[in-house]
Parts: sequence; C-alpha cells; structure tokens
Amino acid sequence: VQLQASGGGSVQAGDSLTLTCATSGLTFSSYALGWFRQYPDKEREFVGSIVRRTGKTFYADSVKGRFTISRDNSKGTVELQMSSLQPADTAVYYCAAILTPAPDHALGVGAVYDKWGQGTQVTVSS
Repeated sequence: VQLQASGGGSVQAGDSLTLTCATSGLTFSSYALGWFRQYPDKEREFVGSIVRRTGKTFYADSVKGRFTISRDNSKGTVELQMSSLQPADTAVYYCAAILTPAPDHALGVGAVYDKWGQGTQVTVSS
C-alpha cells in the first residue's frame, strides 16, 4: 500500500482547505487512516483518524469543530477538510495507514501506523 497526500497550499487565516490521501498498489484494505502534522524541529502530532469500515472518526482537541475527516472506500481516498484555518495550523501534513485492527485509543499514536505518505505543506498566513 502506498499513500499519496495532496492538496496543500498557502491560504489566509479563516480560509478552508481540503487535503486528500490516495492509496495505490493494493485494494484499500487498511483498518484506519490517520492525519498527522509536523512543525519544524517538532515531532509529528496527531490531527485525526477514521476507521475505514465504520467511518468512526477521532480528532485532536486543537482541530475539533474545524477539521473533518471523511473516506470514500470505493475510491480508496480519505479527505481532511480544514476550515477556519489559523497560522498555528501551518505545518507539513502526512497521511498514514494502520493495516490491522487497533484499539481506538491507539489511533492517535504515530508509532502504531504501518504506512506513511509523503507530506504536503499547508501554510496559513495572518
């Protein structure tokens, strides 16, 4: 399974932006897809995740109410819809996949994810 994140760009504070994570190589068979972001010289931090079969979503407190994750199993894609963007959201965003079932509390832990895509830069200016 390969992951490809796209949709990053430069926007103004308050704007919206949608990132897409596309999978390729194999049938979209991962258990869950997650989004993480990384600031310069910082560890990657959890943004949100979605369980492929059920559609159950989880979000970091910092993005709740502003970001929404959705999936299209037929296309093998997962979207991260970001609204009310703030300069603090400026980061490189990564999508990642967990291939086998994992407990809900583990979905926010980067080390649990098996596959990672390349990052896409999101820059929010004030």
